[in-house]
Amino acid sequence: MNLRVYAPVVAVAVIAVGGIAGSAIAQDAGTNNSGSAPAGTQATPTPNVSKLPEVQVIQQHKKAKPKPTKQARRPKKAPATVAAEPTAPPPQPTPAIESSVEGTSHYETAPGPAEVKMSPIDGSEIPIDKVPGGVSTVSSSELARSGTEYVPDALASYVPGVILSDLQGNVFQTNVDYRGFNSSPVDGVPQGLAVYQNGVRINEAFGDTVNYDFLPTVAIESMTIMSGNPVYGLNAIGGALSIDMKNGFTYQGLETDARFGSFGREQGSIQDGMRFGNWATYIALEDIRDNGYRDFGASDIRRMYADLGVRGDDSEFHLNFTGANNSVGVAAASPLQLLDEQGWDKTFSTPQTTTNQVEMVSLNGKVRASDTVDLSGVAYYRHFNQQHVDGNISDATPCPIGSPGSTETGACFDNLDGTSILLHDTNGNLITLPNGISGLGEIDRTSVDSNSFGGSVQAVEKAPLLNHHNQFLVGASIDHGEVSFQSSAELGFFQPRFVVSGGAGFVGPLGTVCTNDADDDGFCIPGAGTALSDIRPVDISTTNTYYGAFFSDTFDATDQLAITVGGRYNIADLTIHDETGLAPDLNGSPTYSRFNPQVGATYQLFDGISLYGGYSEANRAPVAAELACADPNQPCLLPSFLTSDPPLKQVVSHTWEAGFRGEDTNILSHEKISWSLGYFRTENDDDITDVASSIIGRSSFANAGETLRQGLEAQVNYWSGRLFAYASYNFVDATFQSDLTLPSPNNPLNVNGDDDFTISVHPGDRLPGVPAHKFKAGVDYGLTSRWRVGADLIAATNQIYFGDESNQNAPLGGYAKINLHTSYDLTDNIQIYGLLDNLFDEHYGIYGTYFDYMDTNDSGASLGSITFTDPRTIIPAPPITAYGGIKVRFN
Repeated sequence: MNLRVYAPVVAVAVIAVGGIAGSAIAQDAGTNNSGSAPAGTQATPTPNVSKLPEVQVIQQHKKAKPKPTKQARRPKKAPATVAAEPTAPPPQPTPAIESSVEGTSHYETAPGPAEVKMSPIDGSEIPIDKVPGGVSTVSSSELARSGTEYVPDALASYVPGVILSDLQGNVFQTNVDYRGFNSSPVDGVPQGLAVYQNGVRINEAFGDTVNYDFLPTVAIESMTIMSGNPVYGLNAIGGALSIDMKNGFTYQGLETDARFGSFGREQGSIQDGMRFGNWATYIALEDIRDNGYRDFGASDIRRMYADLGVRGDDSEFHLNFTGANNSVGVAAASPLQLLDEQGWDKTFSTPQTTTNQVEMVSLNGKVRASDTVDLSGVAYYRHFNQQHVDGNISDATPCPIGSPGSTETGACFDNLDGTSILLHDTNGNLITLPNGISGLGEIDRTSVDSNSFGGSVQAVEKAPLLNHHNQFLVGASIDHGEVSFQSSAELGFFQPRFVVSGGAGFVGPLGTVCTNDADDDGFCIPGAGTALSDIRPVDISTTNTYYGAFFSDTFDATDQLAITVGGRYNIADLTIHDETGLAPDLNGSPTYSRFNPQVGATYQLFDGISLYGGYSEANRAPVAAELACADPNQPCLLPSFLTSDPPLKQVVSHTWEAGFRGEDTNILSHEKISWSLGYFRTENDDDITDVASSIIGRSSFANAGETLRQGLEAQVNYWSGRLFAYASYNFVDATFQSDLTLPSPNNPLNVNGDDDFTISVHPGDRLPGVPAHKFKAGVDYGLTSRWRVGADLIAATNQIYFGDESNQNAPLGGYAKINLHTSYDLTDNIQIYGLLDNLFDEHYGIYGTYFDYMDTNDSGASLGSITFTDPRTIIPAPPITAYGGIKVRFN
């Protein structure tokens, strides 16, 4: 449904919330809003103050008292409690204030000093003020505050260095860009972050992609994104993201949430956590249906997470399951001219859909071996299946067979080696076409089915060293994946709205060679020979086995100085096998290995203010999708593999960081402020880049020499009574550092449409897709004890178009958008809320590249509806959207 029709309905609902809440202002006028309480204690709410959390959080973590019938008392033997760390300094008490970040409408304890895992596995936590690098955390309360249903959206709101990009054109398929490094669900995007869920590496076995749409946001306990820690293994060249899920020990209660809004959004979720003595259960389910803000952009998201936990005096174990079955319309980039002339919701060359399925089972455990030694580990099995359908304009063209006047029409295709062929179908028959058509569409299909399993083990020793506090951890991991991949191309015909319908035949491996240049002559004279087609079907199998051995030690040299040293040795074994038998040279078994060190320190300058600095290295081994698609003369239908290619080098990063972080708490005024300011510099050797091909939908990969990402980050959070506010700024200078010559056939400078057009890249040219400046800010305020309102701002400057690595064309413009949210607690258990995103309906792009507008015009794909003159294509950002919902909670 168009928002301009729907928005008034939601607006009325929001006004109704305000009307109900307005009547409560008088009742609340006499309430003390300062949150006064005795120093160091938790304030007691007045009788008329609701216990219900604010708009997005009807949940209580740890601080809530479960019913006695559901929860047994914890044993009081401190040395035997798994969660206890007797040698670690206890956190300092924080003031009792009303915490908007926790999402409550009564006075609570502000967030205390955070701890950060120094490895993917539980038990490796140290205080954040001892981490010698940049760290950002996002809690479940912050996830719920923004009302987001997709992990990258929450990261983009709260993490200074994160911004979203989008190659697919769907809100459930966006990329995380952290300091110029990507984590993406799209095969072919270089993956620069290592991502873990409960200690399990969830970079998929095929392409190292990350499917964030599998994660129910309601089930997430916390997320931590950090840089400069090689212990997190392969792909941590830009950083690592650790996602911890809820369980029945940390969450008790039953909560339901129903939401409706723009573009046909229907959304429901339920979560339930219970504890029975030493046993606990948790389950969360989410179902989201959305028609999409663009044509053919409908999404159907169904996902769940479940956990069964048991806790003893000296141990804790969790068996959990993640499952999802999602279908999303991914309309990809649209020509900017089409959006301007026919509407912001228009799409180009469809169908484009992706179906994702996952089932993952994991077992986490932690055992206290002694008063100072913890043993922990994780084991998992994961099955992933993806089916992708991608409608395109075909490079195959209708051509008369034998002579210009022939009544028989075939499909001619020019391979990149210059050979002209007549395409055959998968049965070996010549593909014939109706006479009189001017162009062809193509429906490309890819299928990925992977099974992966593995595990990690770790020992943590916290015994004092030389009478100083010390934490030493050592561990090892193995991750094994087996992948089956197929791709195919079906020729078809154009329908209105750039829709491609199939029916002209599936392209087979071989074609009849034309004895003339069919492209120049406009017809094909068949010869006796055959040749492989560049768009032939693919069937390959791959395996990858990643081994890792790691250690880390944090030593308190003095009360102010903490020194951290660590490292990890990575081995990546890969195999590729061509199942068709047509490309035996593709078969291979490359191996990559490297040791990556880390060293850093933190120093407490004053009470609540510390300095950090460090150096680290990390590596990313090329994945099979890149290794088998590294020859520009044999481009791939991403992510397909066509022939044997020259090997790629692994990417190695060198990161320096330095900065300050601080925290100040005023117990008397019930205020708290936390802040950070840091500098980072990451140099990549042999970075891998995607190289465009003149064949539509195909590309290859190449090492791009050295690249640099350096910049500054600043962040501040403030709590005071009913007020919570935050602001952050990030500057990243992401540039090439080597001279390169790259193909760019669709670049606007290629006025003649030459297939072999290239651009020259020089040191200092900006990397595409990375805004240099990002600013974020937000505020929440409790107008009464029951009514809250809030707003968030996200702004970013311009970015370079992909295909313009030489920076010779105008960039894609920047943007700023404002989101609003409000909630009202009808009772202690029922809450209504409203969300409004992109308040001023700003039109902007979040990804830009170029397309071949000349061939598009020649193909007749528009059916006369438009004549293109501009090669720019973008992913348009969502317009103004509004949602309203209701939450019900039972303790």
